[in-house]
Amino acid sequence: MRLLANEQRPSKLEDIIGQQHLVGKNKVLYNLVKNKKIFSMILYGKPGIGKTSIANAIVNELGVNHRFLNATINNKNDFDIVIEEAKMYGEMVLIVDEIHRMNKDKQDLLLPHIESGLIILIGLTTSNPYHKINPAIRSRCHIFELHELSKEDIMSGLKKISKKLDNISINNECYEVIAESSSGDFRNAINILELAYNSSPNHKITKDFLINLNIKPIFFHDKNEDGHYDVISALQKSIRGSDPDASLHYLARLIKAEDLDIICRRLIVIAYEDIGLANPAIGPKIIAAVEAAERLGWPEARIPLGDIVIEMALSPKSNSAHIALDEALNDLNKGNTGNVPDNIKTNSSTYLYPHNYKNDWVKQEYMPKELIGKKYYHKKDNKYENNLEKLHKEMKGEE
Repeated sequence: MRLLANEQRPSKLEDIIGQQHLVGKNKVLYNLVKNKKIFSMILYGKPGIGKTSIANAIVNELGVNHRFLNATINNKNDFDIVIEEAKMYGEMVLIVDEIHRMNKDKQDLLLPHIESGLIILIGLTTSNPYHKINPAIRSRCHIFELHELSKEDIMSGLKKISKKLDNISINNECYEVIAESSSGDFRNAINILELAYNSSPNHKITKDFLINLNIKPIFFHDKNEDGHYDVISALQKSIRGSDPDASLHYLARLIKAEDLDIICRRLIVIAYEDIGLANPAIGPKIIAAVEAAERLGWPEARIPLGDIVIEMALSPKSNSAHIALDEALNDLNKGNTGNVPDNIKTNSSTYLYPHNYKNDWVKQEYMPKELIGKKYYHKKDNKYENNLEKLHKEMKGEE
């Protein structure tokens, strides 16, 4: 039996797997459909987590005229045809996959029609729209981020789909293995289920059979069956704990799973969360290593990743900066704010310009009066932060 992932797309928002922050009862997309309204929007997130499914469910539930195009595959003429159709109907929902790849000609063609409301755009992308999508398009759209699917989300979806498979025999442990091996991609999970169903004796799927298929959970499980996210956590904690060998071990497990995206994102987080001001040069180095890995692809991507992980593990550590910012944010959440002091408001006549003074510093108040004396940043004892403190004191004439 052929089980195509595209054929399993839900036609209603209530059947969407995960993404309850958008499609759950009384959430934004749920209420739009309930109120029979639709606006231009961009849905972004990792592959296989429901972008196309949500777009499909919205247009189906609203019963609106719509077309699907791909920014890479479809040419300008295809977009012209959709616009002409829209003029015939008075309005058209255009769903554009890989919208971050839309070239200038297509953007210029669509913009006035999005502005007029003739075209209602639903853009789908795996890239951050704030970085990758033309501001002119972005400013005309509401932007919604989809969250990664949990193991439980994927297992729930697989169980629903399994009901459509004749004579299937599968237990909860197998659903868990498939979910963990899919790297959060529901399409991938469906494909694994389909392969197992069609290649197993009498459609009986067991854990041993899945492992013999050489799917990826074998790389994520030790004797205690720790999962994918445990390995990611272990990588960060090993680097934070300055253990290069353990760091390389967990990096190797993620490399074996070919999960380049999660490796790169996690290394960038570690650079600023755990190394921070103790070695600020590590940030640009990691970005360079990540870009090299992404350009190289597998298997060569492992080379710059291995280099940078060793350097990160051996680097001095400090979390002072992000702890300081979190404390400032915590004050805001508690309502501890206050007005901007008059001397640093726009066009203030009492502002003292530091560059006009010795060492480019002059004593004046920057904090709201309610927070005067508040200290967020507490340095750690490392060479770079100690040097920063020394330079700061010299600037103020304290040494």
